[in-house]
Amino acid sequence: MPYPRRAILAVPLLLAACGGDEPVRTSFPALRYDYLTPLRLNVATLAMADLPPPGPLDTQSPVPLGAAVQAMARDRLSASGSGGQAVFTVDEARITGAGRRGGGGGLDGVIAVHLDVLTPEGTRAGFAEARVARRSTGTGRDLRGAVYDMTRQMLDDLNIELEFQLRRSLKDWLQDATTAPAPPPVEQQDLRAPGT
Repeated sequence: MPYPRRAILAVPLLLAACGGDEPVRTSFPALRYDYLTPLRLNVATLAMADLPPPGPLDTQSPVPLGAAVQAMARDRLSASGSGGQAVFTVDEARITGAGRRGGGGGLDGVIAVHLDVLTPEGTRAGFAEARVARRSTGTGRDLRGAVYDMTRQMLDDLNIELEFQLRRSLKDWLQDATTAPAPPPVEQQDLRAPGT
């Protein structure tokens, strides 16, 4: 019995819908957070601690996770004070394959960071910690794209969690972004009519 022409033409569409022809991405936009209001810290300098060793999938990532976390911190944090230092540390930044029994797999990811505030003498005056984790159920053929997507999602989560923890734990070290320096005082001078 011959198959109808419509059924034969629909087979490639069905295969594409099942992921058989899933495209592999080659373009990965930079992950930036500089469009958000900076979190201004009442310290003179902001330093980045050395990154931990790369994770097993860093070679597959179009955006290495540890470096992306530091870039997010540079976009969001600024030193706006006259003394002391803040040190941002990436404690953990990794994405691993999440193999499952019976085949299939996905990705597991975790980012853990902390920010120390130090007095001009180098004494720790405060700190905040933030941690996020994600799991995906499958990567398909596009492993680089899946790693990039997880990196972006975890950075979005970390951005929110870090701001929450800073406002909770280091509120005395944050400066209001809307507060502008006070204008200089106006000098008083008598105004007299011209020629008097």
